[in-house]
Amino acid sequence: MAKRTDVRPVVTLRSTAGTGFSYVTTKNRRTQPDRLVLRKFDPIAREHVDFRETR
Repeated sequence: MAKRTDVRPVVTLRSTAGTGFSYVTTKNRRTQPDRLVLRKFDPIAREHVDFRETR
């Protein structure tokens, strides 16, 4: 059975520190309809910053 990619799309999380670093993850579109914001480690800035979902 194939995975339902319309419910859990792959999203890119881009650093707000302006370094250009990004993470790739999936999210549940039914429970998280808004853009995702996570606080993760940016190895270029060497600190924890907000990562926002890009389109």
